[in-house]
Amino acid sequence: MQSWLFLALAIIAEVVGTSALKSSEGFTRLGPTTVVVIGYVVAFYFLALAIKVIPVGIAYAVWAGLGIVLISLIGWLVFQQKLDAPAILGMGLILSGVLVINLFSGTASH
Repeated sequence: MQSWLFLALAIIAEVVGTSALKSSEGFTRLGPTTVVVIGYVVAFYFLALAIKVIPVGIAYAVWAGLGIVLISLIGWLVFQQKLDAPAILGMGLILSGVLVINLFSGTASH
C-alpha cells in the first residue's frame, strides 16, 4: 500500500512540475524553473520508490495516464485552454484504463 502512496506523490509532483513548465517561459524565469526542476526530481524519486513493488509498466501507465488527465484539467482551469469532445473522450478512456488496471489486473496487486 505504501508503494501506491509513493506513486500518488510522484504523480502530484510531476503535475506540479509540469504546471510550472508553462510559466517558466522556456526556463527564462527562475521561480517557475525551480519549481519544474524540484517537481521532476521529487516525481522521479517517488516513482523509483514505487517501482520497487509495483511493476514498472503498471506504475508508469498509472503515472502517465493520471498525469495527462490532471495536466489537461489544470490547463483548462488555470490557463483557459480548451478541451473539445474528442479530448474529453480520450481522457475518459485513459481514466477507464487506469481503473481497469487497478480493479481487475492481478499484475497491479504485486
